[in-house]
Amino acid sequence: MAIAQARPQRQFREAAAEGAGRNKAEPPSTHRMLIWPALIFAIAVTQLPFLLTIWYSLQRWNLNRPEQRGFVGLSNYTTLLTRDPSFREALVVTLLFVVAAVLASLVLGLAFAELLNHRFPGRGIVRTMLITPFLIMPAVAALTWKNQMLNPNFGVVDWFLQTAVPGDFAPNWLGEFPQASVIFVYVWRWSPFMMLILLAGMQSISEEVREAARVDGATAWQEFKDITFPHLSRFIQLGALLGTVFIVQEIDPIYILTRGGPGSVTTTLPYLVYEKAREAFNVGQGAALGVIVVILANIAITALLRVIDRLLKEA
Repeated sequence: MAIAQARPQRQFREAAAEGAGRNKAEPPSTHRMLIWPALIFAIAVTQLPFLLTIWYSLQRWNLNRPEQRGFVGLSNYTTLLTRDPSFREALVVTLLFVVAAVLASLVLGLAFAELLNHRFPGRGIVRTMLITPFLIMPAVAALTWKNQMLNPNFGVVDWFLQTAVPGDFAPNWLGEFPQASVIFVYVWRWSPFMMLILLAGMQSISEEVREAARVDGATAWQEFKDITFPHLSRFIQLGALLGTVFIVQEIDPIYILTRGGPGSVTTTLPYLVYEKAREAFNVGQGAALGVIVVILANIAITALLRVIDRLLKEA
């Protein structure tokens, strides 16, 4: 009986040793070759279009005058950076929208995450309701806000203000406060995203640490300030990074709510790319502006991470 049991164990050890020896004999390049298909696919769908965009940005190419297409070098870049005031205006608007929306979304997301981190009746329903804005398609959400919420004639917001607030304060939000309206829609959409990231960070804190702090007499504010918030530093950086990347390229709300107006007060850099390439048919300047946006976004994200890291360390 003992011999019958020992035989399968010996065979298993021999097979494992043989497999280990075969793995050691295989060159490391064999393992690296397994990632080549995914790497080639990623390069094909991301870097090749970007290289093509750079090539377009070096040409004079207006679809209204296709016969004048030709290589002009950096002329499109110099025109945008030195002689086009719309670029500077769109840059300022983009910075305003991104900074305001990311900060407000982080603050609201932190408040929502702290709320959902505690147990109370109906927490599942509240969590579902708070996540819902992020699950709605951006175009559908923008249409809802424009036609049902912020409409000056029959919008819910103005109806509520006329009903609950004394006086006759019922402005045309998209006409009188276009920037605040667009930022508000951004925050409404991206606060649940920040909440999910920060809630995951809160739930990764050991409950034993919280219990020890409570035993030592720590108040709820002290527990949040000394335990929860320092632990969330990396999660806040992640939320700020992803929020900046996603919000800076948002074009649906602006196109549907304001079309970049009134004037150009809500025209961001991505929307300006659309205007130049699609509405003005200037492919060369649109491509050049797209390249500039990519470079500025990388610089802004790097600077943002350093600033947030320094602020969290000081806190």
